[in-house]
Amino acid sequence: VHRLDMATSGIMLMALSKEVNRELSRQFQKREVDKTYIARIFGNLSEPRGRIELPLICDWPNRPKQMVDFNNGKASTTDYQLLRQDSYSALVELSPITGRSHQLRVHMQAIGHPILGDRLYADNQALTVSNRLLLHAQSITFTHPKSGQRMSFSLPHEFDQEPISGQH
Repeated sequence: VHRLDMATSGIMLMALSKEVNRELSRQFQKREVDKTYIARIFGNLSEPRGRIELPLICDWPNRPKQMVDFNNGKASTTDYQLLRQDSYSALVELSPITGRSHQLRVHMQAIGHPILGDRLYADNQALTVSNRLLLHAQSITFTHPKSGQRMSFSLPHEFDQEPISGQH
């Protein structure tokens, strides 16, 4: 019903029929589905919570990368909340309001805090401290297409146990 970047771990929602797929797709389109992600980012945030509103567009010469483009980009919004931080990184909860490709990855990189291990958007320091992208789809909430009941599912992350190759 929705997509996760190949390197992102976590929960996915799948439909078992075309009818259910249609209804869940409608909920995504109308922004009736709530998703939260956990990420370990490089550096320390100056504010414990905030909203990132930066328009995104495909970076055609460097596909599949996306980029911020104030003239032609599509509106995209991400809320973030600091969970904890250490001397070189922070654990954050990310809530995408819109669902653009690579939105969370580009937004965090654009504010100077790339996600650790991000092979597309991280600078060398943030890339080399983890052998994988530290972005995890932690929870999803939607309305069940048949019963009408609000449903929530979550899958814990393991970023506290992730091997970090060096503290910068």
